[in-house]
Amino acid sequence: MSKIALELILSMLLTFIMGKIFIPFLKRLKVKQTILKYVENHEGKNGTPTMGGLFFIISSVIIFFILNGFNNRISNAVIIIGIGYMIIGFLDDFLKIKQKQNLGLKPYQKIIFQFSIAILAGLFVYFNGLTIFYLPFVKRYIDLGWFSIILVIFIFLAITNSVNLTDGLDGLAGSVSIVYLIIISLLIYLETNLFFSNYLDRKEFLNMIDLSTCLIGGIIGFLIFNTNKASIFMGDTGSLSLGGFLGAISIFSLNSLFIPFIGIMFVLSSISVIIQVVYFKKTKKRVFLMAPLHHHFQNKGYTESKIVFCYSVITLIVGIISIAGYLNVY
Repeated sequence: MSKIALELILSMLLTFIMGKIFIPFLKRLKVKQTILKYVENHEGKNGTPTMGGLFFIISSVIIFFILNGFNNRISNAVIIIGIGYMIIGFLDDFLKIKQKQNLGLKPYQKIIFQFSIAILAGLFVYFNGLTIFYLPFVKRYIDLGWFSIILVIFIFLAITNSVNLTDGLDGLAGSVSIVYLIIISLLIYLETNLFFSNYLDRKEFLNMIDLSTCLIGGIIGFLIFNTNKASIFMGDTGSLSLGGFLGAISIFSLNSLFIPFIGIMFVLSSISVIIQVVYFKKTKKRVFLMAPLHHHFQNKGYTESKIVFCYSVITLIVGIISIAGYLNVY
């Protein structure tokens, strides 16, 4: 418990220190976000520094390695994937800044890069015997064999883009991610006492809890600067990386099938965009005032802080329900 507290505090402090150093530096370099013109509620945010994901992700990873060393096979794979998606986000943010518009990498370029990392992750899962999938709500699991490669690719594409879509209000993606990481950590801890697995030993499970704790601390430190009114955005650098970390931790801990439940608000962000686009193409009318869903609520008159709070609470409630079977609630 003392180690978890230390990981949390040190990650938070290092992120805070890096924020204090780098935010003025980014301002001087004019590393600023260009807001889409049709998002009228965010006009005042135009020119806010971005790429904040760099310092909270890097801080979290540094503290994890300092306190846990480098001999952590699964956690190291999670970090490589998270950093891989961070690099994609960084390239996207860099191009947006260079071109002074909200268009960075072309959609097909983004998908190719994301798909490439997802394929490697899928192969890692298969060749390391991580093809077991714990079933939500019950104390059982299934082995999907080679099909796990296809499922893992789909999951990474879905969760990275869903977290990216949810990053539309100050503190939203970060706050929901904190709750997600708390729930997945609790789930992993409970599973170490429920299942005997030849696929992943107890130490590997606990390492992922340590990594999750470091990420929670890093995000908390970042939210000091990112809550309304934000002095910096995480950018695609942060949101794509967060999606990569959340996906990898869930998949490599054998909890892929919990993602739609614990990540319910990420899922709703993506679904709202899909519904809006499909319905508009067919009818030239809109289901939502604006998509993703959080913009709909904002246009309904809800403040950003209320939306962030509700998203976080819903994530917490659905997350607790998802692991109720493990807590012997039923």
